[in-house]
Amino acid sequence: MLTAEGEVVDRVVGLEVGADDYLAKPFDPRELLARVRSVLRRVRPVPPPSAGPALDGHAPDAQSPALPRCEVRFGRCILDLDARRLRTCEDGEDVPITAMEFDLLEVFAANPDRVLTRDRLLDLAHHRDEEPFERSIDVRVSRLRRKVELDPSKPAVIKTVRGGGYMFVPTRAAGTPG
Repeated sequence: MLTAEGEVVDRVVGLEVGADDYLAKPFDPRELLARVRSVLRRVRPVPPPSAGPALDGHAPDAQSPALPRCEVRFGRCILDLDARRLRTCEDGEDVPITAMEFDLLEVFAANPDRVLTRDRLLDLAHHRDEEPFERSIDVRVSRLRRKVELDPSKPAVIKTVRGGGYMFVPTRAAGTPG
């Protein structure tokens, strides 16, 4: 977001409504370029499996198995970490999420069944030098719950731990302990 509004509350609101970054005018073009590059580093485009040669430059053949995709299934969704996409389990439709929401889900997926404080979530998922607003995590979690939970009013995937923070509880396959 590039705007003339530069107060802390304006930056917080901009980030909470889904901006990946926020830059107030006047700005140095070098800072804008650095921030654009930072956002682009977080987006790793991955070509579809049949979209050309393999990583080694050779076309895949029947002898070389496809690389496994890193996916996490939970609630009503599947998080595809390689493609940076969230899809529904039922029909595979994309669920629109912001880059910041994806980053938060990625942190949760890397830390299943562990209580993460707001401060820890901000450290792991925020990617910013400035001091972010601690409650912005609550807003993102609330939005994510509406997208991934079977019943957002009774969260089973992203649970609140009173006095602790949040805990990600991925779906267990039938017969899996836990």
